[in-house]
Amino acid sequence: MNLHLETDDDPRTRQFIDDHNRISDAAFRTAEFARDRDAIKALIERQDRLIVPMRRGAWLFDFRQSKDNPLGVWLRLPADQEPLPDAGWEPVFDLDAFCIRDGKRWNWRGVVTCPWEPTRVLLTLSDGGSDLLRLLEFDAEKKEIVEGGFDTPAARSHANWLSRDEICYFGSTDRFSATRSGWPRVGRRLKRGQRPEDAAIMFEAANEDVYGFNLVIDPALSGGSADAGLIDIFVAAHEIGVASAFLTAADGTRRRIDLPKEADFQFNHDHCLWRAKTDERVATGSLVLQRFDPGSQTVPLGPERILFQPGEGQSISQMMLMREWCVFIISDRLRPRLMVLDLTKPDAEQREIVLPADMQTAHFRPLYADLHLGDDTLCIIGQGFLQPPACYRLELSDRSKQAEPIFIAAAPSYFDAAGMSSELLEAVSEDGTRVTYRLVLPKHWTKGTLPVLLYGYGGFDVSLSPTYSGVTGRWLEQGGAYVQAYIRGGGEFGPDWYRSAKRQGRDRAFADFVAIARDLVARGYTVPSRIACQGGSNGGLLTGVMLTRYPDDFGAVWCQVPVLDMTRFHLFSAGQAWMDEYGDPEIAADRDFMLGYSPLHNVRPATEVTYPPIYIESSANDDRVHPSHARRFAARLEEAGHRPFFHEFGSGGHGGDGNSEERAARAAMGYSFLRQTIMR
Repeated sequence: MNLHLETDDDPRTRQFIDDHNRISDAAFRTAEFARDRDAIKALIERQDRLIVPMRRGAWLFDFRQSKDNPLGVWLRLPADQEPLPDAGWEPVFDLDAFCIRDGKRWNWRGVVTCPWEPTRVLLTLSDGGSDLLRLLEFDAEKKEIVEGGFDTPAARSHANWLSRDEICYFGSTDRFSATRSGWPRVGRRLKRGQRPEDAAIMFEAANEDVYGFNLVIDPALSGGSADAGLIDIFVAAHEIGVASAFLTAADGTRRRIDLPKEADFQFNHDHCLWRAKTDERVATGSLVLQRFDPGSQTVPLGPERILFQPGEGQSISQMMLMREWCVFIISDRLRPRLMVLDLTKPDAEQREIVLPADMQTAHFRPLYADLHLGDDTLCIIGQGFLQPPACYRLELSDRSKQAEPIFIAAAPSYFDAAGMSSELLEAVSEDGTRVTYRLVLPKHWTKGTLPVLLYGYGGFDVSLSPTYSGVTGRWLEQGGAYVQAYIRGGGEFGPDWYRSAKRQGRDRAFADFVAIARDLVARGYTVPSRIACQGGSNGGLLTGVMLTRYPDDFGAVWCQVPVLDMTRFHLFSAGQAWMDEYGDPEIAADRDFMLGYSPLHNVRPATEVTYPPIYIESSANDDRVHPSHARRFAARLEEAGHRPFFHEFGSGGHGGDGNSEERAARAAMGYSFLRQTIMR
């Protein structure tokens, strides 16, 4: 099936892309498109937004895009000043200027902070929005690139600091250094000026693993003895969400830490926190705390203390070990509850921090860039689809008073939400399972003809949650409704909710999603011709199945960076990591099941079925889901007599990254498609 479209430099591939891009540009780049693009670009570039800074040394840091810096600029402010938009922020690293000097397009992916010198960092730069990362040493105090400092080649990579002068570098710079999935396998002790291939190997994950990484903790930074030495933990991720942790002794010997492989875990200098994904030791979804003694030659982990065991509709949405505190958020029927526990008191009981009642979702992050620097001050960010994000400070280190959230600032409104509303509803899937979704209604709408954009993902334990977005707000202002679907395969209701849609349970995710579309119709909000489904990556698979399996339930399909050929996804390196999720196409039973829903293999001729309009969107440099999935699906639809819209952007990678105008244009293209389909 058009296998030449898997080859990027085949002239036929280039011709296919150019021809289809011309068609989609002619159809979608209308006057309304231009207005959407310009409005969304202005939203991205607004400078009065909420700032949640990160502290390093005596400075607060923030990264933002603007009209003058469409790629972005890293800024700093003295830590004794309030981080307001109009404060005296000074540029530290101008990404746009750097790209001009370097002669190459880079996208910002954050920084890796040196714990022993927090203004010394590794800038993490993506090659055109792809998964290939360059790590570049930078002095944020002097505001300059370190001459002769670390500068790694663009590769799938990550690193952490071993000392002021060494890093542990994991980089897929060659086949030896990569797993079969193409992610980093080998960790090397890299010194300044060394080539990665010349650096000594510290750790190796197996070729069959997904990736490897390590953690370095200096107890002295948390007030412990400097004689104890560094705590060095190597982690081998065997599958996505399945891993083993190993404690490395001073002589280089390694021993496995006794944790379930199917668990999310964290360490600090004296505790381990983990969430169970199976009932191997505790009830699935439980949160467990243990004392951690890396110096013990027998049992480094102490007795298990269960901090949380989920009830119906409950799960852990975030957890963190800080220097002296354990903090976690319980999602209780999709409402956030914040819990804290003082680790310095052996008999301390966890306490709930009351959050504002109007928060649909919440997450937290430390004020300090490294968990072992500064104090245990948290920034809590709460928001909702119609509620701009607000930041609260939680000062846990001051034990002289009861810690309560202190309001700091809120983002301005990006759209007029007056008269709009948000409802949490339930649909019933084909097997009787109740599936929750959130419906956001525009100010004015007519019963039975409401245009609805239904978004879903449903895989890899990924949880969706309400997010305030000016882009979504523009859709609402134009009279559309927005739905976020919490279907099986996601992590919203814990590990069992996710696991039930893995491999041969995948049909449950599809059934859940279409059940929501049908529920919207049954409740009288809309009709199928007014519902568009949207999803990217695994969500692109979801929307592809909606087209081929449930064409009568939708009026349009917006399919982004999709997985669509379930027989060949594993032939591209990143796809090797997804076989635990989907199945192995080389195993007959798995292949037969996947062929039952693989969108590419279930296209029917136009003489038999009328598909709703579909817009398939991809990126030329998407190195996670190869763009040939999108190309070949579009070609297959055309061969069957259908007329899909297809557009392959020249950059942006899997996440559709880019400067402010590129990001805005990408969203505006999709809105133009929706305006011409479900809004007609």
